[in-house]
Amino acid sequence: MVKAYLRYEPAASFGVIVSNESNIAYDSSGKHLLAPALEKLGVWHVRQGVCTKTLAPESSSRGPSLAVTYVASSPTSSLVACGYADGSVRIWDCDKGSCEFKLDKHKGAVTVLRYNEDGSLLASGSKDNDVILYDVVGETSLFRLQGHRDQVTDLVFLDSGKKLVSSSKDKFLRVWDLETKHCMQIVSGHHSEIWSIDVDPEERYLVTGSADLELRFYTVKHDSMDGKSAVNGSGAEIGNNGELPTKNKWEVLKHFGEIQRQCKHRVATVRFNKSGNLLACQVAGKTVEVFRVLDEAESQRKAKLRFKRKKKKKSAKEAVETTENMETDHGTEEAGSVPIVTVPDVFMLLQTIRATNKICSISFCPSTPKNSLASLALSLNNNLLEFYSIESADGQKNKNSIESAEIRKTLAIELHGHRADVRSVTLSSDNSLLMSTSHSAVKFWNPSTGSCLRTIDSGYGLCGLIVPQNKYAIVGTKDGKIEIIDVGSGTQCEVVEAHGGSVRSIAAIPNENGFVTGSADQDVKFWEYQLKQKPGQDSKRLTISNVRTLKMNNDVQVVAISPDAKYVAVALLDFTVKVFFMDSLKFFLSLYGHRLPVLCMDISSDGELIVTGSADKNLKIWGLDFGDCHKSIFAHDDSVEAVQFVHNTHYMFSAGKDRLVKYWDADKFEVLLTLEGHHAYVWCLAVSNRGDFVVTGSHDRSIRRWDRTEEPFFIEEEKEKRFEEMFEADNNNALENRYAPKEELPEEGAVALAGKETQQTLSGTDSIIDALDVAEVELKRIAEHEEEKSRGKVSEFQPNIIMLGLSPSDYVLRALSNINTNDLEQTLLALPFSDALKLLSYTKDWTSNLDKVELVCRIVTMLLQTHHGQLISTPSARPILTVLKEIVPARVKECKDTLGFNLAAMNHLKELMASRSDSQFRAAKAKMPEILSRQLKRVDARTETKSEKRKRKKQKKSI
Repeated sequence: MVKAYLRYEPAASFGVIVSNESNIAYDSSGKHLLAPALEKLGVWHVRQGVCTKTLAPESSSRGPSLAVTYVASSPTSSLVACGYADGSVRIWDCDKGSCEFKLDKHKGAVTVLRYNEDGSLLASGSKDNDVILYDVVGETSLFRLQGHRDQVTDLVFLDSGKKLVSSSKDKFLRVWDLETKHCMQIVSGHHSEIWSIDVDPEERYLVTGSADLELRFYTVKHDSMDGKSAVNGSGAEIGNNGELPTKNKWEVLKHFGEIQRQCKHRVATVRFNKSGNLLACQVAGKTVEVFRVLDEAESQRKAKLRFKRKKKKKSAKEAVETTENMETDHGTEEAGSVPIVTVPDVFMLLQTIRATNKICSISFCPSTPKNSLASLALSLNNNLLEFYSIESADGQKNKNSIESAEIRKTLAIELHGHRADVRSVTLSSDNSLLMSTSHSAVKFWNPSTGSCLRTIDSGYGLCGLIVPQNKYAIVGTKDGKIEIIDVGSGTQCEVVEAHGGSVRSIAAIPNENGFVTGSADQDVKFWEYQLKQKPGQDSKRLTISNVRTLKMNNDVQVVAISPDAKYVAVALLDFTVKVFFMDSLKFFLSLYGHRLPVLCMDISSDGELIVTGSADKNLKIWGLDFGDCHKSIFAHDDSVEAVQFVHNTHYMFSAGKDRLVKYWDADKFEVLLTLEGHHAYVWCLAVSNRGDFVVTGSHDRSIRRWDRTEEPFFIEEEKEKRFEEMFEADNNNALENRYAPKEELPEEGAVALAGKETQQTLSGTDSIIDALDVAEVELKRIAEHEEEKSRGKVSEFQPNIIMLGLSPSDYVLRALSNINTNDLEQTLLALPFSDALKLLSYTKDWTSNLDKVELVCRIVTMLLQTHHGQLISTPSARPILTVLKEIVPARVKECKDTLGFNLAAMNHLKELMASRSDSQFRAAKAKMPEILSRQLKRVDARTETKSEKRKRKKQKKSI
């Protein structure tokens, strides 16, 4: 009989507040901050400092390639767009907490997302050098913009979504006209990669940030100004200077000037706040430079003052130096005595924010608090969120009166995760408590809910142990100390100078009052627990004392004790594992065979097997009775960092630097499951006593729990699944590279289809072809039945069961409707011409259904564009095209009229509701002038009486 196993699946992930590889963003209301945490998106309530919601994709699609790389919130709704490392874009509804739709169009990681002003369009840039436009309302992709020679770094919409500016690491800015779908301007000038761009809300200035030592500014020319200048230019000079008007027509961005930055690090992000009076420049370091943006009147006044000072200086110089050269220079200066506004006249450095660690991203809050100019959120590379308030020093909020500002830190979210990678995880004896150690803190968690219970400052903890009854915990640190922690009070009881080197391993002695530590100082020490009351203490507390010491001839990497406390195994730096008797510490066995040091080790519950994991990527299973190697398995693609048996079984879990956790059968020497989810090295793991869940800690600062389910699986089926996944991955790579070789670069400003050919689009094409074949057979059967009926042979027609009672036309329409809207274009592209012609013949019947007019128009347009030449030269296609030419425009006009009528009716109802809600206040509004005049008279009367009283008092004093 084939043996069945129970499957482990990802259940929870906690410990990560914000990822380093992504940005943060506020939602449209400003109450919540969106912070990506690896594959999840955390929605944090800013005032409460609590994560109220977590947006995560389904567990079946999780993996290292699904990390969130960019997030953008819609300015008008609760929708949030998330870009992922696999090139997909998911649109989430923050209020519902659900994924509305998924767009899988990019071939590389998404690097930037940007909504237009009304939130109807979404633009995405990627590492595949392309920009893709999406229709958010229609939930589909529009087109792809190609032309950049390196990854796209930032995007900005202009002119109400009519134009798009893209920046790239190829040092160029590109201005795209989205109506004509072409690149209308290429802006050069940067000497290094452009990392970020932004435009102020009034679209006066566009700022770019790169690795250069200055911020570069451009003025923006709009369509109205553009058209006016083009008309004036052509009217003034007809045919005389034809090149200049053409150049000015396509020049949207014009260089305005530069501002020198204070920090030498490259610019990471430049962003204007919502009101446009502040500009933040975040560098790849610990600082954010905040600039004040002046309006036109203030900047002109500043330019005049600067011009007057310059003029006074020159006049003073003229009085001293009376040479002819200076006189001629002064004459030319007076001739052009009109002050010109420069960049320093508009942008002035206000304040510099210095964070505690390196800043990853920034975000301005869209809602401005009452007593401050703006609120700024920062994400740091040590898993920390900080919030700052920018307040004017004089207490005035008017943007023209701000001369100085104060930066005040309002909130820091830090208790929900470690500042560095998780080096060890330890479960208590009853599995109710989880302890994790890192470089500066020890945290206690509830493993079932993922909530952080305690945070205690400590040294760099490499290993840990929870004492039975969960009252105390032992932590071994990198500097050779052992820390005793009181779990209940969350305090550090005692620090013991235990070793001369780092404490790399702690193992509890079963059924005894003590534990064993192994250190880099080549010592294995045996410790005992003791309860003592020291002077100045109210009660007895746990202390430890060294009982025995085992000297080794090399650094100790790991120690393990057999469940019957008979043997102690010590892994050394010389690639060997030595086994000693616990009672006498006499040598018993030497296990050698690894080519690199053993990093992890465990002994099975029955004491028969010992497994060792090494930096040579292998797992070795040994017999503890004779020390023979049962099997050597190439387990991971990198060093094996942790291994542990499931209690009372020969099943075991291993974790390595290849980001994988693997489930093994040590008797059959087979890998049972491969658990993917971590995004960096997996340092440690802990298995519960019952084996119902596993906890892992990683370099990505996350702690993950994997639960055992009731779903059985078989080894052979898992092998087949892995082979199928490898085959599909190879097929997808082949599909991507079939028509687009890597050495071919797209044309300058080329426009292409937004989709890409995948396994889903190919299966959609197959379903359409199958539906067309079934429908064609059914139509022939219907025709034959009608012919027999006309001859007098009456027989009952039996429809095809596969068609589910639908007509042939409806059956084909059902197959098309089941295809995802985003994949429709690529699905139709793969159709051969014969099937495309059959599909066109059905579209005339579908136009009678008003709900399907949009789908029919997309199908007809796509097929006409793809097979235009063959359709013209095919006589049988002319009748179909003639009918479609008459029907489709009429149906489209009918739909537009219906939509327009409905919109007008809704606007009319809105006006009626507004007028009714205002009716009860109309009488009060009419009486408002009379009431105000009465109040003013009363105020005047009061002021008169007060003045009379003052006069009387003065008269009395004079008397």
